[in-house]
Amino acid sequence: MFRRTFWFTAGAAAGVWATTKVNRKLRQLTPESLAAQAANKAIEAGHRLKDFALDVRDGMAQREAELGEVLGLNEDPELPAPRRHAAIENRNDPKYVERSTYSYNRNEDH
Repeated sequence: MFRRTFWFTAGAAAGVWATTKVNRKLRQLTPESLAAQAANKAIEAGHRLKDFALDVRDGMAQREAELGEVLGLNEDPELPAPRRHAAIENRNDPKYVERSTYSYNRNEDH
């Protein structure tokens, strides 16, 4: 009699354990749960990508500084005077527009 009671209790406990495991797995496979898992993975991947980009940027700046020191580029040279385009300088000159090959008709097919 004790044997039957033991096996009945063991079977009931195994059934409860299996039912609980199956229900947990089914909840993990619902569309909402899968979407939440995918969103969490995407956020985690985004953080890793951001960290990688920051590491690359720091390494690039460090290497650029090293190369600047070796090549002597860290000195402040005088910048050249800014250049102006002829169209800006001659915008009020009608001769410049007449000599221009630019067509103001944007719908022109030829």
